[in-house]
Amino acid sequence: MAHSHDHTHDHPHTHPHPHVHENTKAVVNRLSKAIGHLEAVKKMVEDGRDCSEVLIQLVAVRSAINNAGKVLLKDHIDHCIVDAVEDNDQEAIDNLKKAIDQLVK
Repeated sequence: MAHSHDHTHDHPHTHPHPHVHENTKAVVNRLSKAIGHLEAVKKMVEDGRDCSEVLIQLVAVRSAINNAGKVLLKDHIDHCIVDAVEDNDQEAIDNLKKAIDQLVK
């Protein structure tokens, strides 16, 4: 079923439901750990550590960020997208599709 707007948005879309999810703390913790890990990798580069070791640690940082994204995506689907479907909010669904395209590049 197609959904169209009769007006354009000059501001970000706001959802009628709050963005509080059961895994917010877990995502924040994962991101904090990834930030700390990335700082350690930066120090490795500054210290002239072996490139192979640095690359392996960069892969670990990327994995940590990807895992945080997965948790956030699942929360978003469970809460925001369920609400969007119930409210026939096509814009929120389209935004999810764009976010997934960016996440899995």
